[in-house]
Amino acid sequence: MQLAPAQLTQHLQRGLRPLYTLHGDEPLLVQEAADAIRAVARTQGYTERSVHTVAGAHFDWSAVLAAGGSLSLFADKQIVEIRIPSGKPGKDGSTALQQVAEGAAGNDSTLTLVLLPRLDFQTKKSAWFAALEGGGVAIEVQPVERAALPQWIAQRLALNGQRVVAGDEGQRTLQFFADRVEGNLLAAHQEIQKLALLHPPGELRFEQVESAVLNVARYDVFKLSEAVLAGQAARVQRMLDGLQAEGEAEVLVHYTLAEDIRALKRVKDAMAAGRPLPMALREQRVWGLKEKLFERVLPRLSPTALENLLHGAHVVDGIVKGLKAPGWPTDGWQALHRLAMGLCMECSGKAAPARG
Repeated sequence: MQLAPAQLTQHLQRGLRPLYTLHGDEPLLVQEAADAIRAVARTQGYTERSVHTVAGAHFDWSAVLAAGGSLSLFADKQIVEIRIPSGKPGKDGSTALQQVAEGAAGNDSTLTLVLLPRLDFQTKKSAWFAALEGGGVAIEVQPVERAALPQWIAQRLALNGQRVVAGDEGQRTLQFFADRVEGNLLAAHQEIQKLALLHPPGELRFEQVESAVLNVARYDVFKLSEAVLAGQAARVQRMLDGLQAEGEAEVLVHYTLAEDIRALKRVKDAMAAGRPLPMALREQRVWGLKEKLFERVLPRLSPTALENLLHGAHVVDGIVKGLKAPGWPTDGWQALHRLAMGLCMECSGKAAPARG
């Protein structure tokens, strides 16, 4: 069965299942969900715990299967943890996990906990994952999106009896906090715990948060793409600076921006040829959040603007590979800033057509 993370506490109050599968790329939330399961298990006599980390194609799955079928001399019940950091158990692992799922039914002496990263659509349809999902409880841990991060921070502060000042100052404080920890919930949690140590329960003013919270944000190029298409200029500038400081490859950042520009141009051309927008988006494999962003910005983008952006992407491709172009910065990151901000401004509807 599938279970949302928010339902886990209520589910555990009703009783444990013998098999849980947690999958997602947010370490803090996966860790907290696993900790909640382990805590309830300990109260019910699961005092022994073994951990098996699947690494490499030659992992010994027989040890995992044996662990599930044996008990310690000193414990009546045990937790068997199977961690698969790659999300790919392989052929032998697929068979073993299906055996694990089959053996979990009616087993009240062993609780099996399978920890996985974020899984793609195809993996979720695999026989081994279907067996785990069908034989126990599967929980997909979704990341906290940037727009929801201030509210998440407020909720976590409330757990410590703290809150920001009401009104605009409080909203500014939460936005500041979110900017400093974007993409790094584990660091956000640590900063919230630090505030609990530094200040008593009650209101937190902006100055208190500003002096305590470090800049521990982590950025990735996929989130950069979303920020550009959403027209969030200040966030785009901050993310580009962060990616540069983290040593991200210029060519990867360029590839992400150029792919968005090319996809926008192809969809616009398809619409001009008479294709309905939903069909054009499907043909270009644009879906999810990006699909909504494309639907919003495409009416704002003229063919001339897209031609200029496409030309700009071609120029910047050369610059990040060491070439020079008249009228453009020679530094790759400066050129990327110009290209990204050109697209960002077009998407926000606040600029004239970008110039290549």
